[in-house]
Amino acid sequence: MTTSDKIPEVRATRTRRTIALLLGAAIIATGATIASASPATAEDCSTYPWMDTSTSADDRAHALLDASSQHQKYRWLVEQPATLPTRTDWPAGLAGEAPVVYPVQLPCTPTITYTDGPEAVRAAGVTDFPSQISLASTWNLDLAYQKGVAQGDEAYAKGKNVLLAPGIGNTRTPLAGRTPEYFGEDPLINGLMAASDVQGIESTGKVAGQLKHFVANEQELDRQTSSSNLDERTLRELYTLPYDIAIKRGSPETVMCAFNQVNGVYICESPLMQKVLKDDAGFDGFIMSDFGSVHSTAASLNAGLDQELNRPIWFTPAKLDAALAAGQITQARIDETAFRVVRSYIRGGLFDNPLPAQAALDASTAAHKAVAKQISEQGSVLLKNDGTLPLAPKAGQKIALFGPTASSTVTTIGNAPTSAISVCSLTLRFNANAAPRNTLPCEDVVSAETAITQRAAQVGASVTWNNGQDVAAAAAQAAAADVAIVFGYQRMGEFNDLTDLKLQGNGDALISAIEKANPKTVVVLQTGSAVEMPWLSGVQGVLENWYGGEQQGPAIASLLFGDVAPTGKLPMTFPKSLADTPTNTPAQYPGIFSNGSTTRPAGTNEIRQVSYSEGLAVGYKWYQSQNIEPLFPFGYGLTYTSFAYDKVKVTPQTTDGAKEIRVSFKITNTGTRAGSETAQAYLTLPSSTGTPGSRLIGWKSVTLAPGEHANVTITLSPQDLADLHLLQYWDVAAKGWQTAKGTYGVAVGGSSQAPVATQFTIH
Repeated sequence: MTTSDKIPEVRATRTRRTIALLLGAAIIATGATIASASPATAEDCSTYPWMDTSTSADDRAHALLDASSQHQKYRWLVEQPATLPTRTDWPAGLAGEAPVVYPVQLPCTPTITYTDGPEAVRAAGVTDFPSQISLASTWNLDLAYQKGVAQGDEAYAKGKNVLLAPGIGNTRTPLAGRTPEYFGEDPLINGLMAASDVQGIESTGKVAGQLKHFVANEQELDRQTSSSNLDERTLRELYTLPYDIAIKRGSPETVMCAFNQVNGVYICESPLMQKVLKDDAGFDGFIMSDFGSVHSTAASLNAGLDQELNRPIWFTPAKLDAALAAGQITQARIDETAFRVVRSYIRGGLFDNPLPAQAALDASTAAHKAVAKQISEQGSVLLKNDGTLPLAPKAGQKIALFGPTASSTVTTIGNAPTSAISVCSLTLRFNANAAPRNTLPCEDVVSAETAITQRAAQVGASVTWNNGQDVAAAAAQAAAADVAIVFGYQRMGEFNDLTDLKLQGNGDALISAIEKANPKTVVVLQTGSAVEMPWLSGVQGVLENWYGGEQQGPAIASLLFGDVAPTGKLPMTFPKSLADTPTNTPAQYPGIFSNGSTTRPAGTNEIRQVSYSEGLAVGYKWYQSQNIEPLFPFGYGLTYTSFAYDKVKVTPQTTDGAKEIRVSFKITNTGTRAGSETAQAYLTLPSSTGTPGSRLIGWKSVTLAPGEHANVTITLSPQDLADLHLLQYWDVAAKGWQTAKGTYGVAVGGSSQAPVATQFTIH
């Protein structure tokens, strides 16, 4: 789809309902004078100017703060005091300090509840959506918006109205634990997907969304004690660009700063927050910290941090009073910070839509489950097919399934119970020796075994399942089957990075044994990142399902049997080996210490130094610039037909870089079945810019009957060119985006390996 198409309209006229917020113990305050009202008296919120919905969010926020005492303003600077208006005391911020005390907040300020939830609301009784890497593989911005709407609905029903989602990352290394939580390696996809997702979350008018984790938070190993060291151009073109795009196109209410340092400064006290997000991108919401990522009072506040997450530690009244008295911070900055938080709460609907008195036990709906299934179907990527797929079962045919994650039956591998639930979502594992646990409850998971068995029964075929732990026995069973389907998995998530790109649970050995025993072997991958495939040449089909959520089984069955044709495209490169990746030296990953080792010197708290020396050559740009052939390139994905591209042209042929550009081409379905193709356009900048490889500038989905062709145009509007910086590079000397004069190459095709087909000139 075109980058300018179908991006949900930016929130400008969000509807807010006028609902009086009733407080059991109301407090009336004017300035610093505070008096208690009768606990039995329900407050008439319509009498307070900050509850007047006929005025703007700006006016309402100013009215509330004008009526607030200094310490009531301070409450907005920390999550718990901001969201629990009648609570007055907290334990000491740091050891040896006095307990923290605030006055009760002004009347008719809401109780608010934050919750995590990049892939889904992290609570029981919700829809377990597929991982974000699966959503990215759909290349479908409308679907990202629909998923966000469903998340917003479920969050509010569960009594949550600030959703810490979506996340943005650049997949600098495929080992990074939170790879499945983000949208892949390209800044354009990251930015546009995040924009659509957060727009959906906030479209309900009751829930605020968030972009996280700003910025260069690209590994879990020592994430709180490492410094991402990179040059300004790389920072701007790769790592902050997705935030720039998502802010301009998604208008989120909040952004979270990350744990790590950037160039030796903790990001939550880095001027990048103010400069990049607020000044350059025009972000007018508030910036909150991650849990425990604040290390100072004045430095953080002055750099642009607006709210400390969780309880008061660094932004306590005592510390703020002391910093103000010492001239380290200003009253103007305090007022601005409180204003940003209050305005976002009002604008996001949190003041006007009180949380339900009792959270719903089950917030999932049939419509939400349908969205989950659609993401799993459209996000699955067909990587190989020699014609075995789609399956065409008939009466008496024997289908044999192998691998622990194919079934809901639990197989214990090491200390980890393993089943279809294991690959419903990414995992949390607080140390390398602990058994991983899912980030989602995964209560309604339908396994592939269940769904495939039901589908095969429609034509009289039979299905068996073997957990594959006895490889020899599994191979013997495979030899007796008409088709063997092997499920390989890789569990990963927050707190730990992968150590290699191999399948877990002896998956590679199992697949190798099965493919030798059965000439019709299909592999279904359930992973959160790329994997090496030493068995690839011996199997007949490979389908990447990622972490498929609760509807993984029905989605896999519909794809394997051809009820739905695969349409997913990779949002990240799959390398042949870990050695081929951009971060292939210890200094680049995992980073080193002053002793030159990857191991922290004993008895020290030294910060790990991670060198981003690969610069702009991340993801497919690395493989192109180094002439390294990947296993599967970025943007790649097969379906059950084939497509041919020709007649690529760009208009105008000569331009100034600010006017509309149209990339047109003809695409033909050259196969025997109707199908959809996500056609992609890539740009190569003039050599004078020193830009490695090409860059994605747009895409469009096309559905064609056999033999049918279509003339397709990907239009880059002047607004696209300005907001998304599609033609531009970051000029360090000029400290801004520039458009180089010269010749630009354009390639169109089904992946990033499309050859350059035409060119145009910027004068």
